[in-house]
Amino acid sequence: MKTFIGGIGCFWDEKKYEGIDGIVSTECGYCGGDEPNVTYKAVCGGDTGHIEVVKVQYDEKIKSYEDMVRLFFELHDSTQVNRQGTYVGIQYRSEIFYANDEEKKIAEKVLDEMNKKLDGKVSTKVSKEKNYCKAEGYHQKYEKNKSLKFG
Repeated sequence: MKTFIGGIGCFWDEKKYEGIDGIVSTECGYCGGDEPNVTYKAVCGGDTGHIEVVKVQYDEKIKSYEDMVRLFFELHDSTQVNRQGTYVGIQYRSEIFYANDEEKKIAEKVLDEMNKKLDGKVSTKVSKEKNYCKAEGYHQKYEKNKSLKFG
């Protein structure tokens, strides 16, 4: 299994990865800030440097890292700055977190392609994975659990 970490806005959008061939699991978390452990409340304050991310485990026999980066761009509007839809704030920025130089090179290549396609309007950042931590339990599979509870 391989891992892809990306910020596509609110991490509850992890549901967008459901049912896609090669996706094994998802996890809501925070990444990119200076502290090794943060809370939802701290991240929402906007001063930790962390953003809400989805950590995706995928089967590299079915999907490549490049496939995952391309999927990332399909799942959200990468031209919005520090927001996705009604979710506004720096913690909702579009960002790809890479683990090594090969992933960085692939992410930057696809980002450049998307930026050309979208007339230079892409706001997505490509950054080294830094201080990932899993979000609180009540955020995991939030949309699914909410529909079971209130459906």
